[in-house]
Amino acid sequence: MSRIVLRDDRTEELRQTLALGRGSGRVKALLSLTSGPRTLSDLARNIGADAPYATLIVNELSALGLVSRRQDDQDRRRKFVELTNQGRAAATRAQKILDRPPPALRELPHEELTELARILQGVAREHRGG
Repeated sequence: MSRIVLRDDRTEELRQTLALGRGSGRVKALLSLTSGPRTLSDLARNIGADAPYATLIVNELSALGLVSRRQDDQDRRRKFVELTNQGRAAATRAQKILDRPPPALRELPHEELTELARILQGVAREHRGG
């Protein structure tokens, strides 16, 4: 199974399509922000980065017009990061690339795909704890 997934690495396609440079932090940040604005510390935690690296990512995404920052009305020390319209479009493109099944799976007959989906749902349920 790992060979199927590793053979279909989409990193380069994401880089070319989104023009975000190297590293996966920018894509992770875009996808993390699709659920709504986050504080910088929440974003860092969500993408598995430290605060200085998350700040660097946000600076780069902001320079590309993909995110904006705004101050928290209750606490001026906190800033929220949110997607711009352009950022939402980029996140949608990234998610479509990531959601596309590998060729080896796309070629399976419908019945086998249905069975595989059932099995994977069971695995996901077990992973979530029931």
